[in-house]
Order: sequence, then C-alpha cells, then structure tokens
Amino acid sequence: MDYSKLKSNSLHVGKWSFDWGMRTYVMGILNITEDSFSGDGLIGKGKDEVELACQQARQFVAEGVDILDIGGESTRPGSQPISADEELSHILPVLKAISNELDVLISIDTYKAAVAEAALQNGAQIVNDIWGFHADPEIAGVTARYHAPAILMHNRSSWAHAVIKEKLGGRYVGIPYENLLEDVKRELLESVAIAHEAGIPDDHIILDPGIGFGKSTEQNLELLNRLDEIRALGYPILCGPSRKSFIGYTLDLPPDQRLEGTAAAVAVGIVRGADIIRVHDIQPMVRVARMTDAIVRRPQ
Repeated sequence: MDYSKLKSNSLHVGKWSFDWGMRTYVMGILNITEDSFSGDGLIGKGKDEVELACQQARQFVAEGVDILDIGGESTRPGSQPISADEELSHILPVLKAISNELDVLISIDTYKAAVAEAALQNGAQIVNDIWGFHADPEIAGVTARYHAPAILMHNRSSWAHAVIKEKLGGRYVGIPYENLLEDVKRELLESVAIAHEAGIPDDHIILDPGIGFGKSTEQNLELLNRLDEIRALGYPILCGPSRKSFIGYTLDLPPDQRLEGTAAAVAVGIVRGADIIRVHDIQPMVRVARMTDAIVRRPQ
C-alpha cells in the first residue's frame, strides 16, 4: 500500500500514537442504545447498563482493541432521532465509569455538539460524527476547541429510502448518485473543508466512506472494493462494515450470523487501504486484521 500521499504519517492523542501504515487499528463498538441494528444495544437487557458496558469494555481491551467507540443513539436504517439530553443520559454514566477504570482511548459516536462537548469533558478524546460535521454547525468548533481528532463519515441516509425486512433488517435503496465514488469523495472533502474552517489540522482528520449509510447493497460492495480511491484523498481511513445489512442481503443472513461476511469485508478493506476497522466482534477481527497485515503490510 502506498502511504506516500498521506498528509500526515501519524496521529498522537494524549499518550496514544497511531503510525499509519504500520498496522491496522481496531475500534470496538459500544452501543448504549435500545435498538441497535446488530442486536448489541445494552439498554433494556434487564441489568445495569453501566456494568454491562464496563464488562464489554473490559473484554474488548483484553482482546486487543485500540479504541472504544461509545454511542448513545441508534443509527440503523429507519431509526428515530433522540434529543441531546436523552443521548447524554445514555452515554455519560458509561463514559465516566469506563474512563475511570480502564486505560483505553475512547471516541464518542455523535453528531450533536452538546453531546460531543460533554463527552470530551468526561473521558472521550475523539469525535466520530456520522454526518461529517453537516448535521450540527457547532460540532466542528467544539472538536477544534478540545484539540480532538475527528472521524468524518459520508452519509446520505434517508427515511424515504429505508427498506426494513424482519430477518435481514434495514437497508437503503434508490438513493441517487451521479457517480458513487466521485460523489462520496466530493462530499467527504466538503466535511474536510468544514473541519479546516474550524481550525482542525489535517493530522487530526480521519475519513470514513460510510459503508451502510445511504448506499444500496451493490453500492456498499463497490465502495468497499474501491476504498483505495478514498484513501488517495490523503487521509487515514476508517472502515466500518461490521454486521452491516449489505453482508446480510448478500449472504441472506441475519445480523447475528454475519461474522464470516464481516471478516471478508474487513480483510478486503485492509487490502484496499483501511487504517482503522470499526467492529463488534473484537477477538476474531483482531486476528483477521493481524493476518491481513502480515500479508499486505510487509516491511519496507
């Protein structure tokens, strides 16, 4: 893989360093929600959500996770938005408990400035915005003030284009693109411009092509296979195919049977230039990443 075009070869967040190209980093998903598409939401399990989240975080750390991504609002196709106050009620107790107990880097999965600021004040150090700074005009400024790295995702999700099936869950159909890759690249660079205007430097920007967000099954497959074209924009790439509906609709499998499909998607994503993989199943995906790295990230 060619890393000569990267605008920065590394990212430093507090005591943690990311050296792009040396290995693939693993982000673990902690959904503090009731209705996650993958069935892993921790609210409504009949137990203390904070303790459940801490148990999951401990397990993720033991299995080799590099970043914990904590989110308090479901983003599955057709999900209903919630208020910032409700989102904070989900994530703050968990965030405080985990940051007090575990020595691990935490990102906050939110598109709301108020949630991002509270999270950054209580242990989070990265902002992961699924709307790429387009949903809330204040979030870029918050991210810049706290000198936090930003993960900027491409997203064209729309209720009008969401189709839900009982077994396979939700997917998007019929969202218009003139040219899939060119449209995604252009809109990601619009997010980068917002970040720059707020004062966020290039070495604090990570791009996410938004697999599963406002793309059909076929478009997700194409986007994953052409991830190197997103990589050519010059920023490190986060790839999040884990348990997504494009795997389910390709293999005709529900979310809890998508491990092998996720592994294939993760491996191809790494081959095509992903620097971070965002996944639910840490131990098997750490192994997939390490094996794929051994094949494609050979010493120079």
